[in-house]
Amino acid sequence: MKENQYYFECTTCGAKYEQDEVTYLCPVCEKENTPDIPPKGILKTLYHYGKIKNLAKWHKLFDKLKAKEYRELLPINSERSLSWLKVGKTPLYEISSASIPLCLVAAEYHEDGKGEQKGVYKIFLKDDSQNPTFSFKDRASDLVCAFAKENDIDTIVAASTGNAGSSLAGICASQNQKAIIFAPASAPKAKLTQILMYGARLIPVDGTYDDAFDLSIEATKKFGWYNRNTAYNPFTIEGKKIVSFEIFQQMRQQIPDRVFVPVGDGCIISGVFKGFEDLLKLGLLKKMPTIIAVQSEKSDNIIRNLTSDKFITKLSNTIADSIAVDIPRNYWMTKKFMEEYNGESVSVSDEEIISASKILSENTGIFAEPAAAAAFAGILKYAEKNLIDENSKNVVLLTGSGLKDLNSVQSIIEIPKPIKKLNEL
Repeated sequence: MKENQYYFECTTCGAKYEQDEVTYLCPVCEKENTPDIPPKGILKTLYHYGKIKNLAKWHKLFDKLKAKEYRELLPINSERSLSWLKVGKTPLYEISSASIPLCLVAAEYHEDGKGEQKGVYKIFLKDDSQNPTFSFKDRASDLVCAFAKENDIDTIVAASTGNAGSSLAGICASQNQKAIIFAPASAPKAKLTQILMYGARLIPVDGTYDDAFDLSIEATKKFGWYNRNTAYNPFTIEGKKIVSFEIFQQMRQQIPDRVFVPVGDGCIISGVFKGFEDLLKLGLLKKMPTIIAVQSEKSDNIIRNLTSDKFITKLSNTIADSIAVDIPRNYWMTKKFMEEYNGESVSVSDEEIISASKILSENTGIFAEPAAAAAFAGILKYAEKNLIDENSKNVVLLTGSGLKDLNSVQSIIEIPKPIKKLNEL
């Protein structure tokens, strides 16, 4: 890796640090942090964009869909340090809004009961459930583990509601590294099972994700383990930003009009912003797409506070466990991105989330967990309010498989009773 290939900038005070000066948070702003508000001092990883633009090979890097070719925009020495598992390069399915009948909530209905769609638009489903551990979180884990590998770190810790933990456990298993996961004991059994099957050490926490997060930080300081926690480790956002590079490539170096993103801690949406921002700084884009933060009404601690000067939390109680967060750790960076690039937000009910999951499954064959279905519920809400332009291109990030949390959909399905003979049908 070239000397000083990247550097850090504090999202709170703007202080800049060289790559070997800090690991997690800005040491100055970190002193102001208290347990009841989102942490300040989150670091943003920046590159020497002018030098990268002058590389003759740079523009060729986006001609092919190979996520391991982004090394100039990643904090690692070599793409060979990444897991041999197929992380990223997930499909982007293009469909028309007219191909999903139940999505036509913006249709004009006549007296005969037939609907007439006001305008057809395109929906692109970015299916990250096809990552190795079936969630978007593999993008962050892959990069964090690669950095750890290059720096001879063999033990990595994380707090998780399930997906980040199972992701870290799986990627560590592929890299012959040790994973230690703090997760709420109430996390879905499928996710806890994944963690254990990958051979990680699971530490169930009698409390919330926020409690697990705080305990993992204590453990990091006490035992010296390398911490993967969302936002706390700046490289999690760098791993997640690759999804924006892929969207840009898969759409033939065009940008969508909108990207609907499920939001919990704010790390995924910041990664989406950061990826497109990198492309802006390299002159590959002229504008930022409209990024839409989608949260459950029962866990809206980011979007509810966006217009407030003082952060006020409320306890989360949503069926979408992966985005259930009381103290969003990447709140300040998310807020900054939303303000700078005119991001939008929408909240959806748990009922709308489960309904969206069913609509998505029945009409596309993609079964998404509640947190992922929240993003699809977001585009349905926009359609209902006639906020989607005709012929527009709209990306929905589907961040996890429905098999991660089967209990959440039991209320809307009924498994038929078994039969012995055909006449029992």
